[in-house]
Amino acid sequence: MRKGLLLYNPAAGRYPVRRYVRGIIHPLKEAGWSIEIAETLSGTHATQTAHQAATEKYDAVFAIGGDGTVGQVASGLLDSDTALAVLPAGTTNVWAIEQGQKPFSWFNWWSLRENAKLLANVDVQQVDVGMCNDHPFLLWAGVGLDAHTINKIEPRHRFFKHISVPHFFATTVWEATFWHGLDLRVWTDGQLVEGHYLVAVATNIRHYAGGMSVLSPEALLDDNEMDMWLLSGNSVADALRHFFDLVAGRHLTSDQARRLPFHTARVESDAAFSIQVDGDPALGSSHADINIKHRALKILMPKDALYLLKNPNKS
Repeated sequence: MRKGLLLYNPAAGRYPVRRYVRGIIHPLKEAGWSIEIAETLSGTHATQTAHQAATEKYDAVFAIGGDGTVGQVASGLLDSDTALAVLPAGTTNVWAIEQGQKPFSWFNWWSLRENAKLLANVDVQQVDVGMCNDHPFLLWAGVGLDAHTINKIEPRHRFFKHISVPHFFATTVWEATFWHGLDLRVWTDGQLVEGHYLVAVATNIRHYAGGMSVLSPEALLDDNEMDMWLLSGNSVADALRHFFDLVAGRHLTSDQARRLPFHTARVESDAAFSIQVDGDPALGSSHADINIKHRALKILMPKDALYLLKNPNKS
């Protein structure tokens, strides 16, 4: 019998998920899982609990929360035989959007059970994990306006999660009114690019901007490569233009947006800057060193999402 841990974040999302967690146990038991439940107390606790589950040879940790929770749990499972299974219940659920999963809400309360059924009997896959200044990330690591905004608004009161998109948008516009970008030196695989940028973001996935933008349409989760996107500009007008270009897909042909595929990267400035990893604030610095741990994380993902992998494992 496979052993799994349901690890849920009680502070995640717009709606409290605690009362719905036990409803996941039955469909997983029917699929041959022995299940235990644990509640996260903090991001560090989520990482430590996941690491302990890996040490105790659990087959999977089912992470119930948003993208921050996903990244925290993934950090605890790196280079282990314990797989990450995501049951989305956060404010934004970009990892779930990437894989076609529907997140939990009071209007879609049954999604936890449905997503558990989707993942109960799938093959284990392996995906890349990024490291930004030795901090693991599964989705993105960003410098500039997005990181600046995230550092301003996180952690959010649950009230603001109900208006997460307008809250983030309004805060970004407000910050862009007074913050005018950074002079950056960006090395990707040893090649130097210099310029003045509003955003520099390394992405391992296709979606961005809360899932509203397909930033890197051809991104694969296990190809040992990521994309560095550089968005030029120095004003709120530039920030708004980039937002609408990202949503419409015009960034792919814009001369103000540049894509640099890489295996290793370094972003550097003479001024200290904010950093975000997987949509959570990270310790700021005047440099960000980014590299890839190839296929370092085992995951359970819906069968319909295998197109996101270059080399899916098939039993």
